[in-house]
Amino acid sequence: MRSAQVSAVQIESEDGAAPFLGVAASARGYIWRERLRPELRASATAISQRHGLPELMGRILAARGVTLDDVATFLDPTLKALMPDPSILRDMDKAATRIADAVQAKQQVAVFGDYDVDGACSSALIKRFMAHHGSDARIYIPDRLFEGYGPNPGAIETLVKEGAQLIITVDCGTTSHQPLALARELGVDVVVIDHHQADEQLPEVVALVNPNRQDDVSGQGALCAAGVVFLVLVAVTRELRRRGFYKATREPDLLALLDLVSLATVADVVPLIGLNRAYVKKGLTVMHARENAGLTALADAAGLTSAPTPYHLGFILGPRINAGGRIGNAALGATLLSTDDPVEAQRIAELLNRLNKERRDIETAVLEEAMAVADRQMSENPERTILVVAADGWHKGVVGLVASRLVERFRRPACVIAWDGESSAGGNGTGSLRSVPGVDLGRAVRAAAAEGLLLKGGGHAMAAGLTVSRGALAAFESYMLANLVSTGGPSSEASCLDIDAALVASGATPELMTLLERLGPCGQGNKDARFVLPAHRVKFAKLAGEAHARVILEGGDGARIDAIAFRAVGQPLGDLLMGAGGMPLHVAGHLRRDTWGGRDRIEMQIEDAADPRRQS
Repeated sequence: MRSAQVSAVQIESEDGAAPFLGVAASARGYIWRERLRPELRASATAISQRHGLPELMGRILAARGVTLDDVATFLDPTLKALMPDPSILRDMDKAATRIADAVQAKQQVAVFGDYDVDGACSSALIKRFMAHHGSDARIYIPDRLFEGYGPNPGAIETLVKEGAQLIITVDCGTTSHQPLALARELGVDVVVIDHHQADEQLPEVVALVNPNRQDDVSGQGALCAAGVVFLVLVAVTRELRRRGFYKATREPDLLALLDLVSLATVADVVPLIGLNRAYVKKGLTVMHARENAGLTALADAAGLTSAPTPYHLGFILGPRINAGGRIGNAALGATLLSTDDPVEAQRIAELLNRLNKERRDIETAVLEEAMAVADRQMSENPERTILVVAADGWHKGVVGLVASRLVERFRRPACVIAWDGESSAGGNGTGSLRSVPGVDLGRAVRAAAAEGLLLKGGGHAMAAGLTVSRGALAAFESYMLANLVSTGGPSSEASCLDIDAALVASGATPELMTLLERLGPCGQGNKDARFVLPAHRVKFAKLAGEAHARVILEGGDGARIDAIAFRAVGQPLGDLLMGAGGMPLHVAGHLRRDTWGGRDRIEMQIEDAADPRRQS
């Protein structure tokens, strides 16, 4: 330990600071660094003193950019404090007026949604709102494999023939010029509710509510589509109230819909900042009441017996809803979330549970092949700024998941493309891209589409989708490599693992967990507090499931803590843990309450580890 600490001062992380505990080469290849920057230490002390918080909490809050005046709101995010007037969003009043007109006139409304969790939740929100007002909105979810993302002319024609008088697109539509122009030609109004990045030129529709359109100055760009939909419903309710509509009928209980908003917010991996934190906190409370028949059935099918957390939303419920769009019927998720029939809900939930198991098997097979291609690309050029892998026979429904796994492994943006058919002679490919902090993939993909290198493309900073012809792949790849290099390449953040504090096993107490839970909801943009257990011995290690490493860690005082490293076996992290042989390791991760199967204990979810003897 002494030699490791001495050598650490000679090694600096990206920001010039000495690595935390001297770790400059962890099992996953990270430099560990203290999250709290030196210039924020005074702020941390002030937060602790003014708000009567332990020093540790002051440090964690200051490190996340929480100011002295924002502490109370951060620790208790409420809709009252964080929700803006919906009218600050561009076109919001136009959208509210048109939807209110449809409610009053009992017009037939069609909802065109995306096939992911955000699209399913957004669609269900509109349908439930309209049902409260006595209208049965028609939900249309495109088939991922045959129709792709967003409105298409065939679907628009179908909805118009069925009698739609108003089409509301959710989680899509911002770049759908041709299909929405067709709707206008057919005499049907369109309202777009979206959150994806927008070009300067927008489709001509009645209203396009999107906080990420270039002329929107609301500051709500972190919202997912369901979060925007909720604001629209608030605005519509207000408009109907202004018209005196609710003198003869009760107002909808919009707060009861926040379980859907919270699920979409976590599953779409948008930053848990501002209004999103209030959505998720309140939504988890609503979900725990088990009022939504579909969510209740899905939780039961997944074996979820404890109070829901962001982890459950992102890794238990979300993937099951997505499974329908990936390898089954794309409309299953929206149907599940909008039904009040417990029998139908149970049937769909059990089907989605089975589809999710099939999805995992498919993903495993594609990932193995994609990882081999990515390994070759990295061996040929270790400085490569984006991975682009494509193959025949891959399932389009899992390319986004595989791209995420490549980002986890190589810590740089990745694009995974599945070609149509089985012929290598031509055809088009459907691709998904995932990014790292600091690299705006959505902007790059839209620029490539504008250059004519893609048939279709769009998204947001951290995730994007595309359709590309086989013959254009090389040109697209070259363009992306050059474009990402010109904007600085992958963020240096990707090479560092931020640490909040060192902790011993005996310090992982219920009292500490109660404090840490006040930092929630945690997720993208508001990470769980990350601790290091320094020089703890691995007293026990075993394989859990197919690729998880479950271990028991012991501190110098003999105190022990259970820990698990997900998907680590067969990777450097798993090799280090499983082969430690009782030697002390520095282990990094976050604490969580494990209530599975009726247990109630604290364990560490391991994210990284380092051998103190190898830090030189």
